[in-house]
Amino acid sequence: VQLVESGGDLVQAGGSLRLSCALSGFTFKNYAIGWFRQAPGKEREAVSCVSTRDGFTKYADSVKDRFTISSDSGKNTFYLQMTDLKPEDTAVYYCAGTIALYGSNWCPWASVSWDYWGLGTPVTVSS
Repeated sequence: VQLVESGGDLVQAGGSLRLSCALSGFTFKNYAIGWFRQAPGKEREAVSCVSTRDGFTKYADSVKDRFTISSDSGKNTFYLQMTDLKPEDTAVYYCAGTIALYGSNWCPWASVSWDYWGLGTPVTVSS
């Protein structure tokens, strides 16, 4: 199982970026994919997640209405579309996967709940 992020870049405040998370070896029927970020000197925090079981999505309050998680099943790739970027969005962004789904309308949120991680892609938002 491998997750590979891409799309991180330097962008001005108010700009947009789309991050990609390419999955390989992920042959599970139902699973969740999450996006996390870690800013320098801060703990890793959850940004968004989606469950393939029922399409349920969840967003951190800080990114709600600005970020959108989506997928292209044909390419086995998940995306995080980020708009109206702010300097406080600067971080290394990671995607994560897990097959541990408990019920519908749910995806895990805590970092410890995720089994597979990518190496991250850096996003820098200048003011």
